[in-house]
Amino acid sequence: MVAVLSSAVSILLVTAAVYCVILVVNAILKFKRKSSILKQVPQLPAHWLWGHLRDIPGPNEAGLKFKRDLMSVMPRLNLLWLGYLPMVNVKHPETAKLILKTSEPKGGAYGLIEPWVGDGLLITGGKKWARNRRLLTPAFHFDILKPYITIKNRAADIFLNKIKEFAKNDQYFEAFSHVSMYTLDVILKCAFSFDTDCQNIGGKHPYVLAVNENSELLAQRYFKPWLHPSWIYNLTSDGRRFHKNCDFVHKVAEDIIAKRKDALASGQGDETTTKRKKCLDFLDILLTAKDENGVGLSTLEIRNEVDTFLFEGHDTTASAISWTMFSLAGHPEHQEAVQKGIDDLMAGKKTEDIEMEDLAKLTHLNMCVKECLRLHSPVPFIQRITTQDMVIDDKPIPAGTAINIQLYCVHHNPLVWDNSMEFRPERFAPENCDNRNAYAFVPFSAGPRNCIGQNFALHEIKIFLARLLHKYSIKLDPNHKVLKRETVTMRAENGIRIKPILRQKHVT
Repeated sequence: MVAVLSSAVSILLVTAAVYCVILVVNAILKFKRKSSILKQVPQLPAHWLWGHLRDIPGPNEAGLKFKRDLMSVMPRLNLLWLGYLPMVNVKHPETAKLILKTSEPKGGAYGLIEPWVGDGLLITGGKKWARNRRLLTPAFHFDILKPYITIKNRAADIFLNKIKEFAKNDQYFEAFSHVSMYTLDVILKCAFSFDTDCQNIGGKHPYVLAVNENSELLAQRYFKPWLHPSWIYNLTSDGRRFHKNCDFVHKVAEDIIAKRKDALASGQGDETTTKRKKCLDFLDILLTAKDENGVGLSTLEIRNEVDTFLFEGHDTTASAISWTMFSLAGHPEHQEAVQKGIDDLMAGKKTEDIEMEDLAKLTHLNMCVKECLRLHSPVPFIQRITTQDMVIDDKPIPAGTAINIQLYCVHHNPLVWDNSMEFRPERFAPENCDNRNAYAFVPFSAGPRNCIGQNFALHEIKIFLARLLHKYSIKLDPNHKVLKRETVTMRAENGIRIKPILRQKHVT
């Protein structure tokens, strides 16, 4: 009997070993076939083990310069190996268009962020993405967005009141941290009718700290492919910190959802809706939306979308605003041109609020915002995974390949943008845009998977800047060097220090 059992165990072990060997051999053969095909894509010589990891300085100013230098010799696409992980980078409007116009799913790098934002619109693909996009699109209709203009003006009032002490005392403030509180305040109030008084509480807000830390952890993990497998990363101290922050942001989302459900159950939801001029907010739509089969979003799907919009609705917008402040503070001539346009607009108004119909009239501000979205690229790259073989620039790309659409590089491509590192808002004068490729400027992505909230974000950015520059002039700290840090969004490594100077017309 013992001999029979021993023989059976031996057979099982041998079978398991053979099966593992077959899997490994198949994986090696598949890798060799794929790498043989990808050799046709332009690339630098790669190390047999590290690939190009040692060539990439990191997610910093040196890393951005590396991308620009590489683009000077490979301006349309190139291949980078992160160890044994191949990444095809597209960085020209024509090559980016081939990917952006499709609905190819996101993956690869986005798998690293999934424990944070879940399988929401940012990450999900296929039929689920199409269904949820269709259900959530009404949340960004013009009639929904218009009442938010008042909320954004009131949030700007709070910000302006906060910085008056810096102006009074001739002091600098750090733009990113203060602006992040403004954008968090806006998204909580507009999308969820949720008031935390976060701008007045100030300081180290735990939600913003969690977002900032997780963004940095993701940037570090991306360049360490041996930490991409979750079971390995979860064993590290960074992995444990990342998941602790994820648990916290999930709790914030769950609290918001629970309070709204309680309000709706008690009938208070009707009062909220009335105050909003009978407009539903984002959370109302999440809770009530149903597809053609009468099926709504599950509890987890609702939380995933809340997590996604809390992050995307405040962090990327804070980056856009802060970098625009940086550029305008560093270019007084453009700051003055923006202020003149704002002053002309305000001359015939009874209040200092910026209304929806005012936004299109702020011509120079609009050009400056677009130029800053190009120059600084708040979202520096997005990634897709090919589901089928395709050809880009006559180069074969096999199915299952990660494609990085490097928005920062598209926005600095020397074949499209002259002197791309210069701040030149006139690039976006109407006469200079007519013949430009539609995919040359894609700060909110493009195609079917473009950012659903781009109009919401642009309204917020312009209202904030118009209100700020109507009352103050802004100046950079000459003793503080501003350096970029490329994480999930484009950040400033040590912040941006700004001094507000009360304009003479507001001195009493």
